[in-house]
Amino acid sequence: MRGNDPAAAAGRITRGQRAFCSDRGRRGGCGKTFPLFLAGILPRHTFNAALLWALFGKLLGGTASIKTAAETLSLPFSLEAVYGIIRRSRRRLDAVRSILWREQPAPVSGRTDPFLQTLEHLGETFAMHPCAIAGYQRYFQRGFLG
Repeated sequence: MRGNDPAAAAGRITRGQRAFCSDRGRRGGCGKTFPLFLAGILPRHTFNAALLWALFGKLLGGTASIKTAAETLSLPFSLEAVYGIIRRSRRRLDAVRSILWREQPAPVSGRTDPFLQTLEHLGETFAMHPCAIAGYQRYFQRGFLG
């Protein structure tokens, strides 16, 4: 499957593949296809996991506002889209936190915002990965944004 590439104006990028469970001949498959998404790709979104983790890294690093973080990264989409991404991420906090908690308890945090606490937890749980969101998607086999 190919989708929009946020790094190029009219570019296309491989986002995943469809696999066929063959039921032809003596094969005992179901005859259906199913998607295989790459861990660095966020299903149903144009931007990738590394770009989202870079934005979250700016917010964790103490950047004063979402607007400042987006401007310093020179993101290839509008500021309204960035606010929408943050809003969608905040709506997923309950699911992400409960999944992360099963893996390891949340670290002690001095932050009061539950969103930033969750990002710290995500970063600590997948510290060995360059992109914690891709690590989350690979390990738990589910999309970070649903």
